[in-house]
Amino acid sequence: MSMEPATNPHAHPQAGFAGIYPILYAFFDRANRLDRAAMRRQTEAAVRAGAPGIAMLGLATEVNKLSRAEREQVLDWAREDSGGALPLAVTVSGPTVQAQRDFAQHAIERGAAWLILQPPVRLPGEPAQPESFYFDFFAEVMAGLPVPVGIQNAPEYLGVGLSPSRLRALAAQCPNFRVLKGEGPSVTIRETIDQVGDLMPVFNGRGGMELLDNLRAGCAGMIVAPDCFDWQQRIYRAFRAGDAALAEDLYRQVLPAIVFVMQSLDTLICYGKRIAAWRMGIEVEHERDVKLAPSRFGLEAARRFALQLGPLP
Repeated sequence: MSMEPATNPHAHPQAGFAGIYPILYAFFDRANRLDRAAMRRQTEAAVRAGAPGIAMLGLATEVNKLSRAEREQVLDWAREDSGGALPLAVTVSGPTVQAQRDFAQHAIERGAAWLILQPPVRLPGEPAQPESFYFDFFAEVMAGLPVPVGIQNAPEYLGVGLSPSRLRALAAQCPNFRVLKGEGPSVTIRETIDQVGDLMPVFNGRGGMELLDNLRAGCAGMIVAPDCFDWQQRIYRAFRAGDAALAEDLYRQVLPAIVFVMQSLDTLICYGKRIAAWRMGIEVEHERDVKLAPSRFGLEAARRFALQLGPLP
């Protein structure tokens, strides 16, 4: 396996690690293809709303439903539609080290400013792997990549993760391992930050649940779906500016919508995507391999939240 570093002619020169990164939804058209117009509208909304960067190809992007060509398409369109205005954070998934390295190198060549590695999915019937397996897997994928690399450490969602001591060891072995994407309660994230926060910024997700407590815990920011990322960016800015009262007031207003869509990943895909679409003035035309069909009551609630949140620019 080649460990030669890839080139990165499109890397954003100021790829920072702070703020509220929206992670793109996958919109499909009636022919079950990626919806070009909807994907463009989504990226343009992120730019206009002042996002510090754009993330893609994670769980919210339904990456497990996308072919390799479609994953490349999402990345290429995001780069084109953002016009190079924002750094791109690209999630890399795949069953083998070589598969992840291949896509990582492609992503870097196509403009990724930083990467987020997911652990390989354990198939039904396969034995559980020890933590050392994932440590070695991540280290091999990261080797020689010329951009900052993070991992998605989300045992509650992905079933596996690395302990803080293993995270420190991985950072010592891989100098490009310089960001962490967690996915858990603020108390858990704080324990992680206490042990590795001196080495790297730590993000959380969970749609913005416990947003202010995550910031108090030391999170550099959040990676969340687009349905209310603009509200969360306003909260983040108020918090960083020391305006706790404004941050609390904004969070009280947006929290019901966050709770509504974050009941499960399926709920996020079903209703969160629709809230984002309605806020952008478009419709969800088609869904791919859905596990949760929308109900009349759910659609009424989602429409109400979209109206309360207001239009995305």
